[in-house]
Amino acid sequence: MAVLEVTGSNFNQEVLQSDVPVLVDFYATWCGPCKMLRPTLEQIAADRQDVKVIAVNIEDEDELADQYEVSAIPCVVLFKNGAEADRSVGLVPRDALEAML
Repeated sequence: MAVLEVTGSNFNQEVLQSDVPVLVDFYATWCGPCKMLRPTLEQIAADRQDVKVIAVNIEDEDELADQYEVSAIPCVVLFKNGAEADRSVGLVPRDALEAML
């Protein structure tokens, strides 16, 4: 499965109503650490069928960023059963993201 770009219009369906845990990457196109984290997220999406990996561009979706109090990026938020279960801020290795799951 690939990393899916999500907007405010489909966030509820793709994240909050998901049957599986969802890693949501809040990022910006100009953010160097975000670009460095993206291959790791793509690899997790490709390797794991038990989790969904979502990307939200905070420049386009500032209301979602505000709603989830994203103050620094990259910010990866884990959602389980429609609620935030964990959060990681900054560039982290894959094992740190896997530990969240």
